Amino acid sequence: MEKPVDISQKKAVTILRILYPLWMVSGIFSIMYVPSALIVQGDAAATAGNIMSNELLFRSGIAGSLITQLIFIFAALLLYKVFEPVDKTHSLIMVVLALVSVPIAMLNTLNSIAALMSLKDPGQMLFYLDLNAQGIIIASIFWGLWLFPLGYLIYKSGYFPRIIGIAVIIGGVGYTLGSFMKLLMPDHGAFLSVLELMTFGEVIFLGWLVAKGARIPEP
Repeated sequence: MEKPVDISQKKAVTILRILYPLWMVSGIFSIMYVPSALIVQGDAAATAGNIMSNELLFRSGIAGSLITQLIFIFAALLLYKVFEPVDKTHSLIMVVLALVSVPIAMLNTLNSIAALMSLKDPGQMLFYLDLNAQGIIIASIFWGLWLFPLGYLIYKSGYFPRIIGIAVIIGGVGYTLGSFMKLLMPDHGAFLSVLELMTFGEVIFLGWLVAKGARIPEP
């Protein structure tokens, strides 16, 4: 009977340094670039016209969103492998919170597909695009919650500078609080901008991991 495949912490970090740039590019393309290029806020007709003229780009955004979530599954599992020796309980909490967001985000892409199928009715199309935006806000709650145990593990492990762990925890506050603020008080733009700026802590961690790797001790 063959033994199950197991990878070392260092191998997990090496794979993450390849996966994370792919994840970031896919996420930026699908969540930020495509909507900004095609959606005209408050103008259903113009938005419908943009999507009809650039249907492949819109469909690519849907595919990119799904790919982003698939990559995130593997990234979360690899991070569990990296941090399990540090604290198994917090590593498990981290991966569970991360994976909860995946079906929410993937199912939410149905709203984009429905918008594509409703182009002949711009008002209905815009309704589905708005639902998609709200679904992203809901998924963002878990995109924030998983950063709390991740930040703790970064801080405790010694694999990375401790300040990065603190920045990641601050990022968790930005995502989580920002999501609820968008649902409760969507018109408070200045405060929401501050919360969005706080999420930059996650980017700092990703940048450090890709550029520097991790100080994994020898077994």
